Amino acid sequence: MTPKIKICGITNLDDALLAVELGADALGFIFYPKSPRYVKVSDAADICNQLPPFVSRVGVFVDELEYEIEKALNECLLTALQFHGDEPPGFCVKFPAKSIKAIRVRGEESLRAAAEYDVDALLLDAYDAGAQGGTGKTIDWTLAARAGEFVRKPVILSGGLKPENVAEAIRVVQPYAVDVASGVEREPGRKDEGKLRRFIEACKNS
Repeated sequence: MTPKIKICGITNLDDALLAVELGADALGFIFYPKSPRYVKVSDAADICNQLPPFVSRVGVFVDELEYEIEKALNECLLTALQFHGDEPPGFCVKFPAKSIKAIRVRGEESLRAAAEYDVDALLLDAYDAGAQGGTGKTIDWTLAARAGEFVRKPVILSGGLKPENVAEAIRVVQPYAVDVASGVEREPGRKDEGKLRRFIEACKNS
């Protein structure tokens, strides 16, 4: 089955509409001020209000206050919340939206720990001691393919994906969805039309 495609780090309407036109299933909005792809809630709301009705809108948070998450959820009409920090299992399921927990994979122990989270999906990302995500590093796809041994949740594959390697990643891991940010950019927060087009085509032809 062709995986769902999430284009993350959306900061402007042009990139959002282009990604949807090319076939993206979901768009990610990063509400983490330290990220180079950070977007204000008010700006994300303006973008979300102009999206077609069947496009998923995912808010990405890193150890954010409950009040701020609820604000973004309501103003942007988010359909899913992605938690990328050290949020405890109970916190991730407190909100009236689908929940995604990002796991920074270092080894089998990361996948074992992921089993504590009763979320709707797990996102597997590369570990980097100095960043919470968006590093452009790939993870061990063979290890990611074994996630089902530890958790019974849909797996979203992230970490270093780009047009040149996403088809192979899909072949090895067989994920529910793939997630990309830096791999389709010309600069942080700005998408490259050619890369975006090739990435989505590679996914759909995998």
